[in-house]
Amino acid sequence: MSDLGHWLENLWAPWRIEYLQRERKTDFLREAAQASNDAEHFVLYRRKNAFLMMNLYPYAPGHLMVVPYRTVARLAQLTVEEKVELIDLASYAERLLEEVVRAQGFNVGWNFGSAAGAGVAEHLHLHIVPRWKGDHNYMTVLGGTRVIPEGLVPLYEKLRAAIESIPFAEG
Repeated sequence: MSDLGHWLENLWAPWRIEYLQRERKTDFLREAAQASNDAEHFVLYRRKNAFLMMNLYPYAPGHLMVVPYRTVARLAQLTVEEKVELIDLASYAERLLEEVVRAQGFNVGWNFGSAAGAGVAEHLHLHIVPRWKGDHNYMTVLGGTRVIPEGLVPLYEKLRAAIESIPFAEG
């Protein structure tokens, strides 16, 4: 280890305590789908067949998910209306994230089955991960550590405020 090693032992992030103290539930997507209190489940926007929510275990700040209300595991099980709404909500998520977190790009994708990385294999969902130039810096590459600089609650409040000024546009 270099002489700098002793300077890098601690990463001070007290605002992350809300994430660390959350009870991890495997049925959180179903709970969010049925919830009446959107803020408690970080649901940002609801449509007839699907909804947009924050990822409770984010890969990057602003990591969102689009989820159908119905619990299905594969794309083939979705109705045409659900498919369209999922993509429309993903497009809306991009607009929100460009405005709120100044995203410069996106990784958008599905994980089908636990072998593919699906944390909730029985309830498919579409991930929208904002990206920035240089966001895979030394912390991620060498340290194996992701830095999420903002808590879920403050970011949720910013995204909800943005929804008031950014209209949802279908298809």
